Amino acid sequence: MEIPEHLNPQLFALLPEKPVLLVLDFDGVITDDRVHVTEDGKESVSCTRGDGMGTTLLHRAGFPVLVLSTEKNPVVAARCAKLKLECIQGVSDKTLEFRRLLTDRGIDPAGVIFVGNDVNDMGCARIAGASFSVADGHPMLKRVAKGVLTRPGGHGAVREIAELILTRIGLEIVYNASDLAGSS
Repeated sequence: MEIPEHLNPQLFALLPEKPVLLVLDFDGVITDDRVHVTEDGKESVSCTRGDGMGTTLLHRAGFPVLVLSTEKNPVVAARCAKLKLECIQGVSDKTLEFRRLLTDRGIDPAGVIFVGNDVNDMGCARIAGASFSVADGHPMLKRVAKGVLTRPGGHGAVREIAELILTRIGLEIVYNASDLAGSS
């Protein structure tokens, strides 16, 4: 399948030949890494609907996506539930949890794609077969990750990796089956 012109072929080349799982950090990847706090202490975050569409396209294609976050705030689970994403949150050590997850599920790290944004994502980035920092990620993570996405966290990074994965697994980037090339 031809790589769509809006996708970076160098990033595409970093993907596993047969990807099996996408693992995303939450804050700074699905969100823009900002938190809004009201006077009563309630927190909210900012996300883009385009990133949500990216996870929806993967979900519709049957490709598994999981969120792994140290954040304990219920906003993580709420957003993941809306997007139908499996969520493991409130973990104190992402690297240990990531290893445990792969071992328990019998998943070869070579087929896993990980996207993070900060230093607590470095261990996962080293383990995953393909790891990416968002464009505005911490410099230390950017050095460890195998690639740096062109889009910042909360502003299209998830959509970018989703479209790269869909292309890698040989699917068109469409929402409606009737929009597939060759459909009448």
